[in-house]
Amino acid sequence: MALIDDVRSYLRIDASDTSFDVEIQDLIGAVQAELTDVGVDPTLVGAATDPMIKKAITTYCKANFGYDTDNAEAFANSYEKLKIYLMNSSTYQVVSSS
Repeated sequence: MALIDDVRSYLRIDASDTSFDVEIQDLIGAVQAELTDVGVDPTLVGAATDPMIKKAITTYCKANFGYDTDNAEAFANSYEKLKIYLMNSSTYQVVSSS
């Protein structure tokens, strides 16, 4: 399953409804750029197969999708905690060859 399909499902959008795909893809790109900028391994972020990376991406999208999200603040706080964890965990950092 492609990442956009996972995000669409997490947002509770029917799999056949692709009308929001541009917005969803923009959100995915934004969170991937942010995670990479804060030091998370770009290979892991790009692949988005690791459960913690996928959870961060889907939570970010849930917090920022649409205009009328009752729980946007809670999802944003959850994303920030996941981002801090990913930033501080050696599992998710770029491995230096030095």
